[in-house]
Amino acid sequence: MPVMSFVACRMFEDEIVHIIENDPTIGKVMVVQNEDCPGLTQKLDSIEYSYDLLPFSSVPEKLEGENEANVLLIYMLELALHADPDNLKSVVYEKTEELAHYSDGILLLYGLCGNVLGKVEDDFKSNPCAIHILKEENGDVVDDCIGAVLGGRAAYLDKLKGCKGVGTFFMTPMWAAHWREMVVSAGMTPDPDDIKLSKFVFDYAGYKNVARLDTGLYYEKRFDSMVKEFAELFDFKILDMKASPELISRCYRKLCEDVA
Repeated sequence: MPVMSFVACRMFEDEIVHIIENDPTIGKVMVVQNEDCPGLTQKLDSIEYSYDLLPFSSVPEKLEGENEANVLLIYMLELALHADPDNLKSVVYEKTEELAHYSDGILLLYGLCGNVLGKVEDDFKSNPCAIHILKEENGDVVDDCIGAVLGGRAAYLDKLKGCKGVGTFFMTPMWAAHWREMVVSAGMTPDPDDIKLSKFVFDYAGYKNVARLDTGLYYEKRFDSMVKEFAELFDFKILDMKASPELISRCYRKLCEDVA
């Protein structure tokens, strides 16, 4: 009974549901119950996918009762961790170490995130559990959640070049749903409802566009309307761009292969 685990930023909720929906080898999904899991569980409910929701303290006992099914164990972490990269690193490492006791493989659904997670695989290389982070095909850790769905750094830069020097704010469905929380985490404003201050910061940084990244995943039902609302608030032009969950799915498949 292999146990695969995700330690994941909430920004990757949609990609996690996509993996679960498209991997028939997963026999059981377990979600660690905390303040950051409701978004994921609501999406699993929306596709009528069965899962176990349990506190982390109950994980060992629950796993002992699973003798046949391949298990995917998911630990979601809060978006606000991005406000302090050192704390983000500390929490991700702590949860990874805890899950490694019960897992055959762990995928960290994170990028460099302030350049604090780039050596996580090396730091855990002596652990018998296989621990991977999101990487491009050339082995580089992805920059962030935007780079992950665009396919890596080169594709990210290509999209930026296509904007011809005009400041462009890239928005995935999860970014659209949680941009207010994220601008606070980024230190742009202490008040997510202070649109005047946020607009001043965007203007000062030269932002004129918002890129609507179509990942092909539609678990956030109001994605288009949320991007339109954002564009209207800040007088941005909407640019439509293609994105994909393929890099994240490929990293998951690679981990499964390594564990197998």
